Amino acid sequence: MSDYHIPVLLEESVDALVYDPDGVYVDVTFGGGSHSRAILAKLSDKGRLYAFDQDADAAANVPNDPRFTLVQANFKYLQKFLRLHGVKSVDGILGDLGISSHQIDIPERGFSFRFSAPLDMRMNVEESLTAAQVVNTYSEMDLVELLSRFGEVRNAKTLAKALISDRMRRPIQSTDDLNRVLDLCVMGHKPKYFAQVYQALRIEVNQEIPALEAMLIQGMSLLKKGGRFVVISYHSLEDRLVKNIFKTGNIEGEVQKDEFGVISKFFESVGPKFVLPSAKEIKVNPRSRSAKLRAVSRL
Repeated sequence: MSDYHIPVLLEESVDALVYDPDGVYVDVTFGGGSHSRAILAKLSDKGRLYAFDQDADAAANVPNDPRFTLVQANFKYLQKFLRLHGVKSVDGILGDLGISSHQIDIPERGFSFRFSAPLDMRMNVEESLTAAQVVNTYSEMDLVELLSRFGEVRNAKTLAKALISDRMRRPIQSTDDLNRVLDLCVMGHKPKYFAQVYQALRIEVNQEIPALEAMLIQGMSLLKKGGRFVVISYHSLEDRLVKNIFKTGNIEGEVQKDEFGVISKFFESVGPKFVLPSAKEIKVNPRSRSAKLRAVSRL
């Protein structure tokens, strides 16, 4: 649904993905279903689309289409659930990473510093770890690590110390509690600083990096020769993983060579190395400004 999530780089991503209308495709980040509907519009009656989403709210957006199947699971289980549906290989995989507009705009989910809410941030509410547990139980060292790595917070040590000092007086249980601490430590542009901290906590709560690594590795093995892998990322850590596996076939980005010293290539770019949103799209949807699309074909 358009009010659930405004799709980013919609035409560019779907055009790069669908090359065989009769093929089997996967949208690993279903959300509001905009990308899925655009994919279905390009498929023939023989085509099939499987979509993944761990957020139960996404089920309300399922299109009434016999060619479509929603798998309500984290995309880290991509291979497992496709096998359960009898799918061993696919023609294309699309991932629009990060968080949906819907998740940000529902106050009680605790994803946004703009709303008073419990400090939750779980994409799958069946999981146990919340953002409140992270800020109240993680060690100073662990807090510094996740704030630096996942949020690129420049004064991560100062903020970690402040969080620990504050939680010793009373638990940090709400976005208001967290924002009070952030106000004391903010560096530079306040909204950007708050967004970086919230992003770091969200990535940790939902274990987004290990899940992305698993999906990329499994996706690589699922793709047929000539199959397309299209990923839209929103921060450098995500994009680095995508770039590494597209360039070298592994998460670490280590170049592999055969016994004759010839570099092993697993993918070739579809179009330019990456695509950024146009100024027009950014104006309509400011949340798209950090997006970067990479599209490749399996060799």
